Amino acid sequence: MRTSPRPFAERFLRFLLRYIGTVSMLSLVAVFMPNTWMDATHRWLGMGPLPAEPVVGYLARSVSLFYALLGGLLWVCSCDLHRHRPVLCYLGTAFILFGLVVWGVDVVEGMPTFWKRGEGPIVIVMGIVILTLSTRLKSAIPTGAPSASDS
Repeated sequence: MRTSPRPFAERFLRFLLRYIGTVSMLSLVAVFMPNTWMDATHRWLGMGPLPAEPVVGYLARSVSLFYALLGGLLWVCSCDLHRHRPVLCYLGTAFILFGLVVWGVDVVEGMPTFWKRGEGPIVIVMGIVILTLSTRLKSAIPTGAPSASDS
């Protein structure tokens, strides 16, 4: 007996999670990047020399590591969309809120126009898509199955 192909929405959600996850994991490079490369990138982006204070390097590396960890989580969730539906709904909502906050931070901190137009709005759209598609998934827990609160 042939099984029907997965709905487009599921395939697209899986693709999106893996795409975002892969791009996020690329930030692992920045964790080990020499300071001279970070400075060159900062200058190339038109933001002048990278400040030399230790907290700048610490934040750049720790945030890069956090993004890489998030990328791994997105890959794990993409492997079983139905099972991880609650996590995906949370992540979709969190992406939306994060995008809104980071958009405000970009404006307040005077980030370049391309940055303000790209970072926050893109994260918000990704969050909306993840949340919308995740809420349409059927739960992996069968109806009538005992839940953790029943014990």
